[in-house]
Amino acid sequence: MSAMDDVKRRTFLTAAGAASLFPVLPQMLPQAAFAQGAAGAKIVEEVVPPSPDADAKPKYSIKFAVIGVDHNHILSIVAAMQRGGGQLVSVFSPNPQYPKTMPDFKARFGDVKVARSEDEILNDPSIQLVCAAPIPDQRAALGIRVMKHGKDYLVDKPGIISLEELAEVRKTIKETGRIYGILFSERLEVKAAVKAGDLVKAGAIGKVVQTINIAPHQVNAPARPDWFWDTSRYGGILCDIGSHQVDQFLFYTGSTTADVTASQVSNVHYPQYPKFQDFGDVMLHGNGGAGYVRVDWYTPNGVGVWGDGRLFILGTDGYIELRKYVDIGGRKGGNHLFLVDAKAQHHIDCTNVVLPFGPQFVGDVVNRTHVAQDQVETLLTTELVLKAQKQAKVLTFTT
Repeated sequence: MSAMDDVKRRTFLTAAGAASLFPVLPQMLPQAAFAQGAAGAKIVEEVVPPSPDADAKPKYSIKFAVIGVDHNHILSIVAAMQRGGGQLVSVFSPNPQYPKTMPDFKARFGDVKVARSEDEILNDPSIQLVCAAPIPDQRAALGIRVMKHGKDYLVDKPGIISLEELAEVRKTIKETGRIYGILFSERLEVKAAVKAGDLVKAGAIGKVVQTINIAPHQVNAPARPDWFWDTSRYGGILCDIGSHQVDQFLFYTGSTTADVTASQVSNVHYPQYPKFQDFGDVMLHGNGGAGYVRVDWYTPNGVGVWGDGRLFILGTDGYIELRKYVDIGGRKGGNHLFLVDAKAQHHIDCTNVVLPFGPQFVGDVVNRTHVAQDQVETLLTTELVLKAQKQAKVLTFTT
């Protein structure tokens, strides 16, 4: 190659690299549009069309109450139940320091009745379901009391923070026949994740071999309560935000048995909180595939959302990537699904996907089924994160 040819080559590569910084935005394209990518690959831009059932009235109706509003995830839990046909009857906070959250709760859900005690809710025979988001170390014991009072239970994650609690929950489920639900919202309440499940089920990428979950979170330190910084109260980083990701590993691989290959945790950035963990990862293996999870509390303010959650699903005939909350490549909004198969590269805007969890869970309460969430899988998810947390190697970085 001559010196002049080398200059031309480097000039071309520089120009090509610069051009790649300016992605094609979906608003510039029709609902299904085509372009040619690198080496002639076909790029397909798609938008999931609005569902004709999007505004359909719920099939079933139940009465439910709330105990515990210590985490604002309770807002999305209640919203999901209302979408499904649930009627919110009353709310009670067992922690005296959290009445300050009641104005926000009422602003969202109206002038709901504030119960005088937990027993007032548990002894009300008209209430079929209790939704809860108290401090994590109070969640399992509350769920056991709820089930022993003949009611089903739907709790924020982590729903259980010790293996001893898990054994007691399993025992109580067997004795009472009640539902112990945990809302893993990063799958059940994310439209792109719902669409990914439909594609996997339809065989769009062949047999799933591995899932990789990258789940950064924004710490927002000034707004966090004291218990947030104490692993004995919230269970540790793998038990807490890792539970979302292990749920996805089991679901997308179809694994009914699984175990932890290796796990590790660390507190790199917050020495002022010695009982906190800000980084963790875990490798998993199941009878349906393999999994890797990384979680952290390092999301910078510049990303514009609380976390750039990503999911990669590797199949024998293709792969899927989700950018759940933001696409830092330039596309607006969240719920971006990328699918690569034998025919093309697909970008699918999942904004119009209907979330099925609320109606399905209400239906499960009525019909004594497990359509919205498999009970065995829910408890296996919990068992895996608890084992990962317990056996995790604690990393210390000295340079």
